[in-house]
Amino acid sequence: MLTIHRVRAVRLVADGPEHDGPERDGGAGAGAGAGAGYAVVVEGDRFAAVGPYDELFAQYGARARVREWDGVLTPGRYEPEGAALLEAAYHPDPREADALGSEPVTGEALAALDMTEARWGGSARRGLQRLMATGTTALTGPFRRPAVRTAVERSGLQELAGRIPRALAAGGPAHFAVFAEDGSCLATALHGRLVFRRR
Repeated sequence: MLTIHRVRAVRLVADGPEHDGPERDGGAGAGAGAGAGYAVVVEGDRFAAVGPYDELFAQYGARARVREWDGVLTPGRYEPEGAALLEAAYHPDPREADALGSEPVTGEALAALDMTEARWGGSARRGLQRLMATGTTALTGPFRRPAVRTAVERSGLQELAGRIPRALAAGGPAHFAVFAEDGSCLATALHGRLVFRRR
């Protein structure tokens, strides 16, 4: 299955310049806007191509689904504090909001909780969802709690030993995020699959 993700611009590396295509008329079919000229093509779990939208649509459009985002597509966020966020904080279940609130529980409040492995696993899954909702595609461990480590492995997030340069390139793994003009995350994808989409 081929998917074309059409955006206002693409950053090939997280802190690099934005690449966008030629201006377009803002009429019917313009989708993401007058400057929406760049795109990536995802096939399975890899990037098949990165480039100007018109060129990619001419080559792949007849057999691809097109998703349009009013934002900038990048390699996604790297979270260096992954271990602390998942193993030194408890992410409450929504059903616990009355007693614990909705923000991560740390310190003495965390020490007072009865934290079983199952509870750590549920917390980690909710914490990972929070990270993906910020455009996170990679994080740093190591993760020492078995339930947390299992949750990270199943999530698809890349576990990195440090800040390793990541770039969008044909043939590379399709890990990316799309950010709106205000910096909020519109979508996050791991292995070519959307794991977060802002509603």
